[in-house]
Amino acid sequence: MIFSDSFFMEPKVAAYLRVSTDNQVHDSQEAELRDYCARRGWANVQWWRDIASGSRQDRQGLNDLMQKVRRGKVDIILAYKLDRVARSLSHLAQFIAELQVNRVALVCPSQGIDTSNGNPAAHLQLNILGAVAQFERELITERVRSGITAAKARGVILGRPSKSDKRTRQIAELVAEGLSARAISASLKIPYSTVTELIREIRAKI
Repeated sequence: MIFSDSFFMEPKVAAYLRVSTDNQVHDSQEAELRDYCARRGWANVQWWRDIASGSRQDRQGLNDLMQKVRRGKVDIILAYKLDRVARSLSHLAQFIAELQVNRVALVCPSQGIDTSNGNPAAHLQLNILGAVAQFERELITERVRSGITAAKARGVILGRPSKSDKRTRQIAELVAEGLSARAISASLKIPYSTVTELIREIRAKI
């Protein structure tokens, strides 16, 4: 991972905290990360918080943070553990790939992950996780494609009368390619709720 000269002067750190329910608090994670920032001498730190299940796709705090990443406003993402940011192996692969594209380091102190200083062990760990995640995504994609093919062979019509066959076929094909409902919604410019409903119907008929 290559970083700009500004990274070594005063890195822009984004600390991300997540708990699953309103009954939990971010305090323990935050205390650990603040202590870590103090030890590293990181003063330019912004904090992002979510109260959401790890399996939830739409998390406002993380979404806003990733917008900052894409605009080049973040050098390091700091999280207590990987499972605070990634909801699954496939999501982890996507997350890591986006950090690499934007030259953003990932630091998870409790797991010894630190790509901010070229730590080869941390890079190896992330590469292994990313490879496993990619394999899982490819298996899911293959299962969806096989299911759609089998459904067509049985004469199953994917979709519902109130939606055009073309739109349903487009969504089915994009699902088979591994795209998320949000990505499909953006690509086809149709409401996210409509996409998720159609995907549920498509999968129910497979």
